[in-house]
Amino acid sequence: MPRGATLMRRAIPLDYVYHVDVGRVSLQLNDGGLGPRQVGTLMGPCWLNATCAVLGENPLVDAVADTDLRVQRVTLPVFMAEMESLPGTARSVLAGVALAHRQQTELAVSRLTKDAEARCAEWLLRHAETPPDRPGTLQVALRERKRMVAAQLGIAPETFSRVLRQLRERELISGTGRVLGLIDPHGLRQLART
Repeated sequence: MPRGATLMRRAIPLDYVYHVDVGRVSLQLNDGGLGPRQVGTLMGPCWLNATCAVLGENPLVDAVADTDLRVQRVTLPVFMAEMESLPGTARSVLAGVALAHRQQTELAVSRLTKDAEARCAEWLLRHAETPPDRPGTLQVALRERKRMVAAQLGIAPETFSRVLRQLRERELISGTGRVLGLIDPHGLRQLART
């Protein structure tokens, strides 16, 4: 494939799984007027979109040939048949690795496309649990230090604390200690989409 060729587009299902034998692929977000924003690069030899195939998900990013490439295309049914022929333990490990890879990619995309408030709202919703003694409510137990959560979100600890204070003031969350109540999950979902 020549330099500049598009191998996959964000959110568009693929019929093939690509193995890049030789060359470099740029992973990007192409959101229209802003121009492409770099998420990362991959150097062959590597699988490009095996995570999508393993999880049955669409790509989160665009992939464009950064150099001339030599690639192999494997049809999705053939790839999945090969996966099914693996022992159960190997399939389980691959699914776990694929899920972790997907979550890291989601985080990278979120950092590029969302502000601190939206990222915090998304994080709170992802970590929400229903306490056994209060069905119908949601809460987040902060099991890590706030600075560790802030690092996951790509923001300063002070910014994380400020955003939590703003979310409390807007009556989207409650609590100031290690447990935060999600008063308005719908409002948090709307904020996470921005």
